[in-house]
Amino acid sequence: MQQVKSEAFLAGARLVDPRALPVPIRSPRRKLANRLNRALVLHGGLIRRCAMIALVAAAGFAVYQVREPIGQMANMLGGVAQGNFAQAGLAIGEISITGQTLTSEQAIFDALGIQPHTSTLGFDVEAARLRVADLPAVEAVTVRKTYPGDVDVVITEKVPVARWAVDGITFLIDGKGEQIAETTGAYAELPLVIGDGAADDALVMIRALNSFPMLQDGLVALSRIADRRWDLIFDTGLRVQLPEQGVAQALARLVSYQNDYQLLDRDVSVIDLRVDSVVAVRPNKTDEDTDKS
Repeated sequence: MQQVKSEAFLAGARLVDPRALPVPIRSPRRKLANRLNRALVLHGGLIRRCAMIALVAAAGFAVYQVREPIGQMANMLGGVAQGNFAQAGLAIGEISITGQTLTSEQAIFDALGIQPHTSTLGFDVEAARLRVADLPAVEAVTVRKTYPGDVDVVITEKVPVARWAVDGITFLIDGKGEQIAETTGAYAELPLVIGDGAADDALVMIRALNSFPMLQDGLVALSRIADRRWDLIFDTGLRVQLPEQGVAQALARLVSYQNDYQLLDRDVSVIDLRVDSVVAVRPNKTDEDTDKS
């Protein structure tokens, strides 16, 4: 690189009036920037201290405004960290139960196993469903939890087919003969079966009897005898003894005798159909028979 001596530079110089030199036009933005730069150079330390104080004051005001939400969030996070989801705001608050008639709500609550400290996250839906499904009258059940704190229980109950009186208590039983619940007045129209073992074979007998509506008029109970056969008991006190086998045929013969001879309306206490093709009757005792005895 060739160096140029100052003498050579000065040789080409000429005198100029400074007032004749052009003045650059500065924009308002440029002027503001220059002023800020000048202020930073002259008072930079003071400006930085004031800015820090203002920032701290603004942060303190913001924290004061959100102190309650922060406190709630801290409590929730603390509860979650300690495994206490109920304290964290996830406690189960509402339980909806539908479909139950024979099963009490208290029994369902007990089976669900929900306590005041039980959280939605900690609630075991499948375990609760199995416990509710074990209740006597429950055929099927669905248990569902919805956040933050709701539990929905939908019950499908077994269908009672008869009432079973045993040991002074009357139960509702299903088609399998299983006890569903103690009976109420709402199920008085269901057939009544009595005796040991009556629940196990009740449905078979009821279906056989349904084919003969005439025999259901005035019928008050089906009595299981020695867990082998059935007797029909009518409101007049009449007892019809059925055989162990061929029950449908015996009932058909009874209907035939009723149509031909009005046998069920006669003054008899027992109609014995236990022997095929034979109908034996026992008349009610008269006053003369009572006097003779």
